[in-house]
Amino acid sequence: MKKKRILFIDDEEDIRILASFCLELEAGWEMITASSGKEGIEIAASQQPDAILLDAMMPEMDGLETLVQLQNNPKTKHIPTIFITAKVQASDRRRFYAAGAKGVINKPFDSLTLASQISGFLGWSNQ
Repeated sequence: MKKKRILFIDDEEDIRILASFCLELEAGWEMITASSGKEGIEIAASQQPDAILLDAMMPEMDGLETLVQLQNNPKTKHIPTIFITAKVQASDRRRFYAAGAKGVINKPFDSLTLASQISGFLGWSNQ
């Protein structure tokens, strides 16, 4: 079975490092990271990851605008996206799902259950 490749878009380097380490170790996934929505969109189009993890609150282009642009691009609209965010009010969740998100994971996340949460949202069997 091909190793899953995940793109994590978050402006906070320490969060990207922690999540990447956890998911590589726990699930054996290959992690790609981006520090902005713009960079993430470019990487998603060129590298075609199996899924995207996306922070909601980023400077310049927030997560919702990033998701809208990903959904509007024929090269990336098929890639499932999950928000990992501290912005977890019901109204925000509805907006994320309405824009096409497959799930929302709260920050701070539990590093021991992160891979299983992502797998659950995407319907992936645990590897």
